[in-house]
Amino acid sequence: MTEIREHKLVTVRGSKLLMTGSRMALTDELVSLSLRPAIDVGPEPHRKPLTEAEVEMLANRLLHESTGAPLWIFAYGSLIWKPDFDAVESQHGATRGWHRSFCLQMTRWRGTRAQPGLMMALDRGGRCNGIVFRLADDDRLGQIRRLIRREVGTIEDAATVRWIPVSTAHGLVRALVFWAGPKGDRVSRKLPLETVAQVLARACGHIGSCAEYLYLTVKHLEERGIRDRNLWRLQKLVAAELVAIHGLNAATGSH
Repeated sequence: MTEIREHKLVTVRGSKLLMTGSRMALTDELVSLSLRPAIDVGPEPHRKPLTEAEVEMLANRLLHESTGAPLWIFAYGSLIWKPDFDAVESQHGATRGWHRSFCLQMTRWRGTRAQPGLMMALDRGGRCNGIVFRLADDDRLGQIRRLIRREVGTIEDAATVRWIPVSTAHGLVRALVFWAGPKGDRVSRKLPLETVAQVLARACGHIGSCAEYLYLTVKHLEERGIRDRNLWRLQKLVAAELVAIHGLNAATGSH
């Protein structure tokens, strides 16, 4: 999926709005229909979680690779609206050679083994507009540990953690990114958006639904003046799926 340029912002009574701003089809009300209770059955048997020793090894490696320079994190999805680190600065950033893609199947968190979901990652090609956060220098190692525990499940997943160049209004920065270039049998590339929408509208795990994840991502990107063309189309498709699943009137959102 390829992302288009950032839209210009206008200020109306102190609030920022997209000049081309149109209302999202995916709403709080529709998202609520995608939520249901789910039990966390734990990691898949063939996927071994990182040990504390492996977390420490990876954290120290990334700390060493940061070379004492400002530590930037590139956020393109949930790290924008649920950062879980101590940032002292944030700004728009764009990276070339990567794009957002719901390409990673998951059977936990926002999916189950009976109804797998899809997680967003960065895949090769295109361009991605997002947010870069600069972390506080205090307890840098501790913050890296927190990010690893949140983002990296297994030693195989550690291969998706990488440093990428990100363009900002103040020049190029080197930023750490998670889930870039995933590989393995869980990865499904170039899925049609219609297929992705069918999955996102139905999958839900113990922390929430895939539709909720999409909604929060698009909403917070819009609030920051960033519109991803394919995510915008995807939220419309997911909204239509939820309307159809629950037998609603598309115009009113009611039965």
